[in-house]
Amino acid sequence: MAIKGQKFKTYSEKLKLEAIRLHVEEKWTYRQINDHLGIQDQGRMKRWMRKYREKGEFGLLDQRGRRKEYLDQERYVQQLKRENAMLKKCLEIWMREGKNSVSSSLNKQRTSAK
Repeated sequence: MAIKGQKFKTYSEKLKLEAIRLHVEEKWTYRQINDHLGIQDQGRMKRWMRKYREKGEFGLLDQRGRRKEYLDQERYVQQLKRENAMLKKCLEIWMREGKNSVSSSLNKQRTSAK
């Protein structure tokens, strides 16, 4: 519980991303990361990982003082980006399938004409 006038330690987004990278890519333990980066609160890494899993990098941003509309807008933009990426992949597959079906129908026409 906070004490009146107590100052809380804040960490930059860059440091949080580095901590996440060390855990995910380098397989460091939370304790190793805390010691290496000077994170004092033992449970902080666990909270950052939970937020990262839920919302990605956006979950690591300091949300204090942000308007709800802005947060919803940012989530919507991220959702649209994911949808666009998926649609691009689908389009690539459809284009490949379309080329294959066109070439197979041309081959059928050529063999029937002979």
